[in-house]
Amino acid sequence: MAGLEDLPIEVLEHILLLLDPIDVAQFAQTCSVHHFLLYGGPDSQHMWRELYLRQPFDDPRRCYTPLGRPLQKIDWKLRLQRIMRARAVLTKVSACRPEERCDVLQTLIDMVTHIPPLTHPEGIELSMNHVWTTAMLRGSALIEHEEWQLSPEEQQLRARLHTYFGLNASDFERQKRTASRAFVYAMRNYRYDNDFGPFMMDGSGRVNWVHLRAVHHVMSMHIVPDTEEAATAVFNVFPMSMPWTQSIIPNGINLEEEQDWAGVEGKWQCSFCFVDHRELLIYNNFNVRTVWLSWAYLRMLSGPLILQASESEPLQTDIFEDPDFVEVFRSIYVELRILGTEPDPDHPGRPRINFGGSLDGHAIFVGSVKVTADDQIRWRFVSTPPECRACRIDVDMRRYIDLR
Repeated sequence: MAGLEDLPIEVLEHILLLLDPIDVAQFAQTCSVHHFLLYGGPDSQHMWRELYLRQPFDDPRRCYTPLGRPLQKIDWKLRLQRIMRARAVLTKVSACRPEERCDVLQTLIDMVTHIPPLTHPEGIELSMNHVWTTAMLRGSALIEHEEWQLSPEEQQLRARLHTYFGLNASDFERQKRTASRAFVYAMRNYRYDNDFGPFMMDGSGRVNWVHLRAVHHVMSMHIVPDTEEAATAVFNVFPMSMPWTQSIIPNGINLEEEQDWAGVEGKWQCSFCFVDHRELLIYNNFNVRTVWLSWAYLRMLSGPLILQASESEPLQTDIFEDPDFVEVFRSIYVELRILGTEPDPDHPGRPRINFGGSLDGHAIFVGSVKVTADDQIRWRFVSTPPECRACRIDVDMRRYIDLR
């Protein structure tokens, strides 16, 4: 009686391609011949490539990194194995071993960030990686459960994945929103060490994703209505959710030769929120007396006025629970133009872009775009209204937080 070993290799491969990758891996354990076919033969990568391309993922050969570069050599087997392990963890979080948490989280981040770019801002071609990852995350407790004692690296990776995902059901809970506001408005989280922005305190300029996740949460809750419908939605699609992380690279553009590799020039919608400065000072335990300063005195100031508060005192978050608490959300439109570029030795082909422009037709707008030490795109700009040269607003932003 004929068995599987009697089938032609071509027929056996065709059968295997109809199976789930987990079943294929189990089949390889049935005998040494089958194991060699999938793991040791000269055509094993071909087999894994065909198996990968039959999954609901983007073709890696069409995918680009966040810096707009195509993926290099693709290990089809390893790539699929990592995704299948991540799938198993998403299905059953308790099955994740402590030593593999970082790899699982990084695998999902790679799935989200290594995708085919759009060719036009109005493009509607969804990334299959995004569709799959969104579907898996919304049915998993991976980014919100509290059973693990997370290491600093795991905290950063999970916060990064959560930021890319957008809002989940727990983000609509009052205590979660209060926690994010408490982090964002705590002045002790802003120092020269992190350039007064959502960056690591070691001075490296690397993104602090825990900080950025809190900023993202605070901003997102002003864009998505805080309603029962939104809180129970399968997935909230809005300009700070996963679909908006997809890069836009027009056809015929070679970013290695393009001065405006970040797509700076054009009209942008910039959104921001803030609280009353008196409430900000009270929350941060500043001992403040009411002082009236004349405009003439303000103009005499040669530098910023810095107030100090004790960082040993706990911050009382009750202020954010007060029914009278007000957080203002505003959007403005800016027209940006490139002023020039500066070479970045650490990132060849991605020079620092210096830009300027108008803010609602009234203020001068200058800033720059550069790549950080951890290969993130950092936007920084300073607005100096002609009628108020002493007033300066420094804002650090990431492009996917801006609403174009």
